Amino acid sequence: MAQTVMVSPRRTGAYPTIQDALEIATDGAVISIEPGVYSEALRLRGRRLTLTAAADPGSVTIDATAADGSAVACDSAEVTLRGLVLAAGDYPAVAAAGGRLQIDACQVSAGYAAGVSVSDGAHVQASDVKVVQGQYGIVIEDAGGILDKCEVRNIADDGIIVRLGADPTIRNCTIEGCGFRGVYVYQAARPTIERCDISGTGDVGISVAHQSSPTITNSWVHDTHGVGIMFGRGCGGIVEGTRVEDTAVPGIHVDEGATPVIREADDTAHRPKVGVSAIEGATGQDAEKVDKLLAELDSMIGLGGVKAEVRALIDEIQVNEWRRDAGLAVGAVSNHLVFTGAPGTGKTTVARLYGQLLKALGVLPNGKFKEVARRDLVGQYIGHTAEKTTSVFEEAMGGVLFIDEAYTLSRSSGASADFGQEAIDTLVKLMEDHRDQAAVIVAGYTAEMADFLDANAGLASRFAKTLEFENYSPQELVLIADRIARNDDYMLASGVDDALFEWFSQIERDQNFGNAREARKLLEGMRKAQSGRLRALGRVPGRDDLRTLVLDDLLAATR
Repeated sequence: MAQTVMVSPRRTGAYPTIQDALEIATDGAVISIEPGVYSEALRLRGRRLTLTAAADPGSVTIDATAADGSAVACDSAEVTLRGLVLAAGDYPAVAAAGGRLQIDACQVSAGYAAGVSVSDGAHVQASDVKVVQGQYGIVIEDAGGILDKCEVRNIADDGIIVRLGADPTIRNCTIEGCGFRGVYVYQAARPTIERCDISGTGDVGISVAHQSSPTITNSWVHDTHGVGIMFGRGCGGIVEGTRVEDTAVPGIHVDEGATPVIREADDTAHRPKVGVSAIEGATGQDAEKVDKLLAELDSMIGLGGVKAEVRALIDEIQVNEWRRDAGLAVGAVSNHLVFTGAPGTGKTTVARLYGQLLKALGVLPNGKFKEVARRDLVGQYIGHTAEKTTSVFEEAMGGVLFIDEAYTLSRSSGASADFGQEAIDTLVKLMEDHRDQAAVIVAGYTAEMADFLDANAGLASRFAKTLEFENYSPQELVLIADRIARNDDYMLASGVDDALFEWFSQIERDQNFGNAREARKLLEGMRKAQSGRLRALGRVPGRDDLRTLVLDDLLAATR
């Protein structure tokens, strides 16, 4: 069993400094460090050790900013750093020359130096590492390993440098806000860059030089001041399934004499998750919650066709998430839906469940539900509507925006028709720009919704599917009435079910028919009739009297 050595300046029996603990620790030991700031510069030559925060990640800081060296410097060592904040001045905060370095859930910063430096044949395995300051973010030279789910932000020069034949795998990483290049690959380096998000650079997103050959797959390079990806003379490599957007022209620049293979991303394909969100989405799935929500859907009365359609959508989303996590291509999928049918058919309830299902599947960050109508989207003057619609959409980001009676936005809806059209046009753009961040569900009568979808040339194509909510049958309405009664602690007397069936069978089903709302309205009338009947008894009614709705109550409610 590995030796564990405690470090705490306050606890009796613990070592007051990390250096004190290192002096007595045997190979393979775990140095467990209690919360605090430790102003030390550690040198680990040929050692095999683990340094870990004893409490939550980030509770321990090793601060070498005033020292002449790195916070942790490893030379031909096997070192694991876990849950630490590591800071240095003009030296790399963490440096590994040879050996093996594993660094998990750490935050790193430096002054005029790299946050992390790996060299001389070392192997690095970094996961959930955040480099928040430094001249460079991470430098890997003549070394290999894996950077997974790491973040490099607000670096003065280059975010990640790979050089001298280094061949690391950089995946699911986010590199943002670097003063010069996002990733600089040179001197015959051969990194694999997959599912990474690179943006906000002062110059090129990914620069390849000096006989280097990277493999860049399923990544997103965007919003750079220079070109997205640049290949210098003599360089090769592969660029596949990678989006290059909002960069200098051309998005991918290839010098004469460079020979990369470039397979452009399919503009019609669903955008794969990149950067740290690629992992967050994958680990956010909750199969147990999905099953529970689907069981809740199944428990709703009627809606057989709607239930089947929702299950088919969820099956497709689930499989696409599995494919995306496996790095496979995924076709374009929209989470936006159209619900058509009469009022009171469960559209709002199903929309809420759908949002919770998307959250349980990791497709959306939360299952929040925002229901709006025309008045919430349409303003009083030109320009006001776009502002209101955008504000409402932003409030629904991460969840479901449910627009009831959406057809009232179309041009035929009244005097303020142009403002309604402005709301539709704004929605179309927002739905496309943020299709992975929100689900929009529009609902209304079947015929009117067809006219609504014609109000903008691109509107219908934004929706994945139309779900038709049919009127409930008389028997289903009886079941709904019985369920409403039981939920409110009432019960129907013998014979009332048959009378309800007869009533729902003969009631006129025009456009104003409210389905489940009719059942609830009828139950309200029966309760009022019961109240009058019980008051006329001349005595205090018993528990069963208070709970039971009888045939006379139904007759009184339907007169």
